[in-house]
Amino acid sequence: MPHGKPVATGVAVAIRELRGHLGWSQSRLADEVCRVSGRDTVTRETVSRWENGKRTPTRYHLRHLAAALQVPLEALETDPVDRRAFLTSIAGTAVAPLVASDLVERGFEAALSGRGPDWDALVDSYGRDYMTAGAAQIQQRLAGDLVVLQRQLDTPHAWATASRLATLFAKTFPGSDGVKAVSWYLRAAEFADRADDREARVWVRGRAAIALGYEGAALDDAERLADQALAIDDRPTLGRLNAIMGKAHASAIRGDADTARELAEEGRRTLDVAASDDSEASDYAVPYWRMNVFLSLLSARLGDERDALAAQEEASRHLPPTLPRFRTHLDMHRGLMLVRAGDRRGGVAHAHAALNQLPPEKHSLTLRMLMDEIEAQ
Repeated sequence: MPHGKPVATGVAVAIRELRGHLGWSQSRLADEVCRVSGRDTVTRETVSRWENGKRTPTRYHLRHLAAALQVPLEALETDPVDRRAFLTSIAGTAVAPLVASDLVERGFEAALSGRGPDWDALVDSYGRDYMTAGAAQIQQRLAGDLVVLQRQLDTPHAWATASRLATLFAKTFPGSDGVKAVSWYLRAAEFADRADDREARVWVRGRAAIALGYEGAALDDAERLADQALAIDDRPTLGRLNAIMGKAHASAIRGDADTARELAEEGRRTLDVAASDDSEASDYAVPYWRMNVFLSLLSARLGDERDALAAQEEASRHLPPTLPRFRTHLDMHRGLMLVRAGDRRGGVAHAHAALNQLPPEKHSLTLRMLMDEIEAQ
């Protein structure tokens, strides 16, 4: 794996200071990075070289370092003065103070008036918006509605609604904020449990599992949430399908190809019963084309070129033209296939070209994590 160029001055100092802030040894940090990434590629010696400036972490490792150290990626990319200031305000909100004030005010207004949005319609709207607008464009709006909703959590249905919106909110924090994403996935599971809604309990856990497994992040959490979903209900639902495919991706990344292929077959059987209509372009739906996006990356990770090409062709045939981001996913999967087949330069170039063809406002952190994975092969 190439060492890469430094992305900022003082990276070594940042790692050392943040590790010290947590009271961790170099071995503990190495273990945490391996846990977050799902790969045993970092040792105490690796951390020592990073902190001594003998080796600079690649962008791929910086993302997992940030997640392990429980800080945004920017904490490793600022100069030492700014970084020390960051350490004193580590509990800050994810939004600017003035924005946070507006959100809180909206929550109290809803509580005083006794009124709120049509939550079912809002859930459906967010599911569609996520597919076209992307996480960054809906995060602040979603945060505002969660503030309002938290003042109205007085029925099981409200808790079930909160579980679905919290799951989507978690997806706005992938990559370098992996710890924050996992914390919201766990909250979503708690909300669904509070609702005592079996379908919601399975769905939020399964959705978290496929999100983390597809991104290749926090694989232990992905597998744990998937196992919980599968234990709650054995009916062929979208939640169970997501859980199965999340486990399949985690198994592929860990090198357990046989288990990954077995789970993929189980996923196909579940899809035959639970598939959404192809016209449903929502994050809460899994039509056949989206399942084939899952299978395309899974097969590319396994090095199963024939299966990957078949999944890419099937997904492309039915993919709505209004969702160009998913076509970029498929093109980048081809880049990963080339790299796995031994053409690293060609595969990386192909993936970069695919990402560059997508308008910048349509980029997602998930796509950037996929780019990191391809470059790290």
